[in-house]
Amino acid sequence: MTRAHQHDQLIEQDPVGEETRSQTGSQDDAALLRTMGYKPVLHRTYSFFENFATTFAALYFIGGVRVTFSTGIAAGGNLAYWTSYVVTLVFTFISAAVIAEVCSASPSAGSIYLWAAEAGGPKFGRLFGFIVAWWSTTAWTTFCASNTQAATNYMLSELTVFNVDFPKDVSDVKFRAVQWIVTEVLLALAALLNYIPPKYFRYVFWFSSAVVMLDFFLNVIWLPIGAHNTWGFRTADEAFMSTYNGTGAPAGWNWCLSYLATAGILIGFDASGHVAEETKNASITAARGIFWSTVASGIGGLASIILFLFCAPTPDVLFSFGSPQPFVPLYAIVLGKGGHIFMNVICVSALWLNTAVAITAASRLVFAVARDGVLPFSSWVSAVHNGQPRNAVIVVWTVASIITCTLLPSDVAFTSLVSAAGVPSAAAYGLICLARLFCTPKHFPKPAWSLGRLSKPFQVISVFWNGWVVAVLFSPYAFPVTGENLNYAPIIMAAVTIFALVSYFIMPEDAWLPRDRISRFVDSKGVTSVQETVEEVGSGTRLTSETQTQPQTQTQQAPEVSRDTLPPPPYQSKQ
Repeated sequence: MTRAHQHDQLIEQDPVGEETRSQTGSQDDAALLRTMGYKPVLHRTYSFFENFATTFAALYFIGGVRVTFSTGIAAGGNLAYWTSYVVTLVFTFISAAVIAEVCSASPSAGSIYLWAAEAGGPKFGRLFGFIVAWWSTTAWTTFCASNTQAATNYMLSELTVFNVDFPKDVSDVKFRAVQWIVTEVLLALAALLNYIPPKYFRYVFWFSSAVVMLDFFLNVIWLPIGAHNTWGFRTADEAFMSTYNGTGAPAGWNWCLSYLATAGILIGFDASGHVAEETKNASITAARGIFWSTVASGIGGLASIILFLFCAPTPDVLFSFGSPQPFVPLYAIVLGKGGHIFMNVICVSALWLNTAVAITAASRLVFAVARDGVLPFSSWVSAVHNGQPRNAVIVVWTVASIITCTLLPSDVAFTSLVSAAGVPSAAAYGLICLARLFCTPKHFPKPAWSLGRLSKPFQVISVFWNGWVVAVLFSPYAFPVTGENLNYAPIIMAAVTIFALVSYFIMPEDAWLPRDRISRFVDSKGVTSVQETVEEVGSGTRLTSETQTQPQTQTQQAPEVSRDTLPPPPYQSKQ
């Protein structure tokens, strides 16, 4: 018998081999989710690329570099900006690896506050869960508002380019009114995009990643040509070694403030974890999505910084453009009015899609908190339609819209609110790493995506790195400090933390994150024990062909798991 004939015979004997493996993978994901006390209600259709694209699109590396470029150049100049970014790159990769490992052990929607609770163990887990839930919700909702305003600034910067007879200063209430209207419209459209059914919404991830890469390659191709034809390239010495002090801070701290720009480019890599419950083989795929999307974004960001350092004008020229987004008039000069309009459309489109993906991540966080019965109208907020938490999307949109309304009375008020967008995420990363070091150093479920011997050293490094990032983000940016340039991030962060502590003491323990539930998770074997649970699933309920091929919704019951070995899901006590 020939090898080809043997191969054909094996295929005939197992014609549904791929289907069987897919079914086993679905059971594996469902069983792992149930070990955390939840039943599967969200669609689980995303592959590695969709999970990867969640963070890749949310970080939008070249857009992040553009937004922070002026800030980075003002704080120390070119030398400080690129060297600080290289340091940021290394330590952010390490932090992302630690968070990815924790995600592998606990891949669920709204994952970051659950990671904090589980890392804190039975003694501190509930406290850490409350704090990080408040921190992360604040971070993602304010990011949705600030990111949409960034897209608006690209559009309104055309007023400067075309010299339109209309106020262009943010201190003018007419300008802020237009800014507010455009921001609210773009925010609503980004929220509506999240109502697309899952089988089509996956293409939003594909398209958003494609636009990010298109933005990057257009800059790589067009910007050097335009710079060569206008002000010329900066020399290597000018691009890499020049210094500048635009903050008024002492020389040493002025250099340190460059981290305010560089750290912000890569904050938010936990986005892939928020859609873990919708990702196939989540314990591996979501962890890889977090880590590799951060690596790809970080490398792309470094290439973008080097490109801009050689092609951008001197700091004095850059700051003289007098536009809400200085890269718009920059593009107008080097690309011409026609070319820069096309470039601006790409920038606005990428930021808008960036906001849509951010709303996706934020809504999963709100959904996760609501399904535990914590929020007002939790049953409504946590309702799932066609495998999507659409009501949670409405909540995120509503909160972000209210935050945007602060543009009307004062630009300082809005800036103060969004200044805290990056701080809570960095603080949460650091707290999770600290908890893993001291609260659950030996008692934690074994992740499928493990760092092995590097785990503990990476945790130590991540604690100190994220502590440094928080310190820089808390610092005043301009000196001397006045009411207008005061950094309100520490005040907002303190207020949010106080709310978290009040909630912690007021809310009964059995209502949210009870100690026994955290204990059961910490003492479990993690993904290594899931295969046994899958076998129980297979013997208890036989999947029909319909449940094999369609994502589970609220009306489709997941296979039952033996309740003798698993903690009771929190939703049972609410019914």
